[in-house]
Amino acid sequence: MKAFEFHTTKSIIVERGAAARLAERIRDMDCQSVLIVSDQGVVNAGLLNPTLENFAEQHIPVSVFPDVVADPAEAIIERGVLAAKHCKADCIIGFGGGSSMDVAKLIALLANSEQTLADVYGVNAATGQRLPLILVPTTAGTGSEVTAIAIVTTGESEKKGVVSPLLLPDIALLDAELTLGLPKHVTAATGIDAMVHAIEAFTSKRLKNPISDSLAKDALRLLAANIHTACQHGENIPARENMLLGSCLAGMAFANSPVGGVHALAYPVGARFHVPHGLSNSLMLNAVLRFNLRDAEHLYAELGDVVFPAACGTPHDRAMALLNYLKDLPTELEIANSLREVGIQESDVELLAKDAMKQERLLINNPREIHLADAIALYKEAL
Repeated sequence: MKAFEFHTTKSIIVERGAAARLAERIRDMDCQSVLIVSDQGVVNAGLLNPTLENFAEQHIPVSVFPDVVADPAEAIIERGVLAAKHCKADCIIGFGGGSSMDVAKLIALLANSEQTLADVYGVNAATGQRLPLILVPTTAGTGSEVTAIAIVTTGESEKKGVVSPLLLPDIALLDAELTLGLPKHVTAATGIDAMVHAIEAFTSKRLKNPISDSLAKDALRLLAANIHTACQHGENIPARENMLLGSCLAGMAFANSPVGGVHALAYPVGARFHVPHGLSNSLMLNAVLRFNLRDAEHLYAELGDVVFPAACGTPHDRAMALLNYLKDLPTELEIANSLREVGIQESDVELLAKDAMKQERLLINNPREIHLADAIALYKEAL
């Protein structure tokens, strides 16, 4: 066995209704002023109300920073840091989807540091000690609550990552009741996003390890078994809980065995055309998997056995069963299944491909090397 390291969140709590008792956990952490980082959709949906009532009951001062948007830009993180300093926050809570959790990570890091956001881009550039951090996902997709990375949109079309173990929270709290109101299309796109995390972690060229492999398989099993139910019957709490746990396990897997080509090609789609991250991954998944098949067929066959336990045939047959299942899944779940459906035309392809080539941090993990001409062909296939 090759030597490897595995890191994850210190404490993971899976409990229905636990978000409404969050202040009681804060009390145990001896925090005096809390900043909750979220987005306007979560606020308007009333998801924060029980949590805020609990803070009032516990007499713990709390402020809300509700300005997070999808693909957050640097200015949002900088405003959040100022908000944390203004209320003298000594604890940060990320409450929402992946963007809210990513922003919360960076606020917790920078509000307690002399470093600026520009200083911490890249791998292990962050120093010092962050504020106490709790992450509460309201979607089952990103797995950000167990990853040591935060993604920021820089400029018009590029995304950069901050990668540091300092970004792993003290507590990840998984409360499936928070996901009950998710619209079908969000459930579908975020669910496929989590599947991509599991698949790319299992097939990563770098840092692939037995723990991530086991987590990725279990994540894919949970996600595939529950995504249709969660989409068609959104109030089914066991299905929602399994999706949330599957997303978390996939996050743990790819936090240690990093994602590759699907994400590299999806990032420019999100940055330039403001397509949600999960949907961007879903749109690029089929083309990239078929491109990788030459070098990853045996791994896809193993994952095919997870989705179809009774499958038989050659490794190619079992790999293709997985790929065909994933190809049909967006249509079955009634979300976009081509780049044209989100406004991307053939004239956009070359620019997207050039942007994708900048994602070297991700491309080096792909099981098959992707060159500029390959990226152009993959975007054309996804049209």
